Formats: sequence, C-alpha cells, structure tokens
Amino acid sequence: MSKVKIGVIGVGVLGKLHAKLYKTLEEAEITGVYDVNPQTAEAVGQEFGIPVFTDMNALIDASEALSIAVPATNHHETAMAVLAKNKHLLIEKPLAATVPQAEEIVKVAHEKGLVLGVGHVERFNPAMKFLEKHAGKTRFIEAHRLAKYPPPRPGMHRRGTEVGVVLDLMIHDLDLVLNMVDSELERIDAVGIPVLSETEDIANVRLKFKNGTVANLTASRVSPDPMRKFRVFLTDAYISMDYANRKGMIYRKGKLAIAGQEVNLCETNALQEELHNFLQSVIHTRETGVLKEPKVPGTQGLNALKVAVMITNEINDYNKRYGVEFK
Repeated sequence: MSKVKIGVIGVGVLGKLHAKLYKTLEEAEITGVYDVNPQTAEAVGQEFGIPVFTDMNALIDASEALSIAVPATNHHETAMAVLAKNKHLLIEKPLAATVPQAEEIVKVAHEKGLVLGVGHVERFNPAMKFLEKHAGKTRFIEAHRLAKYPPPRPGMHRRGTEVGVVLDLMIHDLDLVLNMVDSELERIDAVGIPVLSETEDIANVRLKFKNGTVANLTASRVSPDPMRKFRVFLTDAYISMDYANRKGMIYRKGKLAIAGQEVNLCETNALQEELHNFLQSVIHTRETGVLKEPKVPGTQGLNALKVAVMITNEINDYNKRYGVEFK
C-alpha cells in the first residue's frame, strides 16, 4: 500500500492538529503546509519538520489529497481550487458558508469521482458508535456547547466569527442529531442574539421530527465557563457525555437493574480516527477505481449546513417579527 501524499491548507488551531496527526499516521506522507500567514506556516513547519509552501497551488500540485482548515467564508474558493486539480479533499465544518456554495462543492466532487469528507469530528467518538447502532430508538436529545469568545487575530476575524454561532459551533451537534434521527424535520423553533459579533453569538433551537423525536440544542461563544454536554434518551438507554471533563456514561436497562458503562471521550483520538478514515477512503478509491465515501461524506455535511441555515433564518425572522434590535 503506497502512502497518500497529503497537504494541509490553513494551519491555525485545527489545521495545526491535522498536520501533527498526519505525521503519526502510517498511511500519510505529508507533503507540506500552507497558510495565508507565512509566519504561522513557518512555525508549524519548524515544529513538526514539515515542508512549508508559500504558494497554495504548488502545494495542491504536490499532493494527492488535501485537508482544508481555513475560515468558513474561504471554504468554497479553496475547495474549488483543490477540486479543479482533481485532488481528494477533507474540509473542516461547516462545508461552506452558504448552501449554494456547498452544493457546488458536493456536485463537482461527485462528478469527478473524488473523495470529499467533512470534519464533523465528534462522529468518531466511541459513544457515537453505540448511538449509531441504536439510532432508531432515539426519543430526546439535549446538547449544550458553550465556549468563551475567541481571541483576536491580527488582520482577521476572531476564529469562527466570520459566521454565526449556529454554523460555527451548533453545527457539530446538528450533524450528530441528523445522523441519529432517521426522520424529516417537522418544525424549528429558534432564538438567538448577537453579543459581540455582527451575527448571533448565542442560540437555542428546538427541533421536532415527524417520528416524534425532539432535540433541544444550545450554543454560545460568549460564555465565561465552557461546557460541552450531549445527552441522549433512547427507549432502553440513556447516554450522557461531558466532553469538557472527558467523561461519558452509557446507562442501559437490564433484567434486574440499570447498568452503567464508562465511555472514553479522548478528542485527539477522534480526530486521528477521522483523518485515518479519510486516508483509507482515498487509498480504496485509488486502488479500486471505485469511489469510497468517508464516514462523513460531503452530502451529510451539506445536510447539516442546510438545517443550520434554516435555523439561522428562523433566528433572523424571529428578531424581525418581534422588533428585536441590537446595536
């Protein structure tokens, strides 16, 4: 098995992790990194012993596949440059800043027979494997994803704030919900407000599905105390995950009592599994000539984005309907 020549475009917080982990994966031969900030790229290159490219297209040419970890508003432009050169692509969430942009990325990748993965990393947490096996039994989901306001970056938006908190943070949990609930959405009730950004910084949504399942999600990027909790109630089990404290429990109903089982929530391993899964898809596609979709393909990233945009539109309509204004 020959290794995948993989490059990383954008080596801020997430892209740096991509580069670091690719160095540890036997399927990967990391060709280099590129960032619009040359100092950032140089620092990552020196830290991990990775070639640094000053021209993005040169890195694309030197690679078989690319990871994209640039601001969401640049996803479409960067992805189209990669796809134009017939390279496989793993792109961080959200797939794009708008639905039409995401649809074009998915369409072109499909037409060219290229692997397109979307970085919804929490699909790779061990608890998700249990949830996927019992998805049909899901009745109620509650998620809280709270974070501090991101620090400033010279000449750029604060990380993630080029979009609202729904596309920035809540979309993680939306993807998990859509993966677990095999039913059409029936109703969306959402509220959100901007605090320090031009778009919403805190939001809450209640999703009602046609099969009766309900999901209640809250996301904030202006909270003093970070929190990442995800709770799922099944017909025969209850799952509680506290990512901030790396604790997880699965409670299952037995014949005589309720039995609890601890779940490993090592996030670094989840990202490593995501990258491994992407590389395996690229290798299979290359060696067989048959496209192998990664665990989170572009179509599913598009579905999560569509719901996120619906929620954002509902928030904006709510504020207009009730005359809520912000300065």
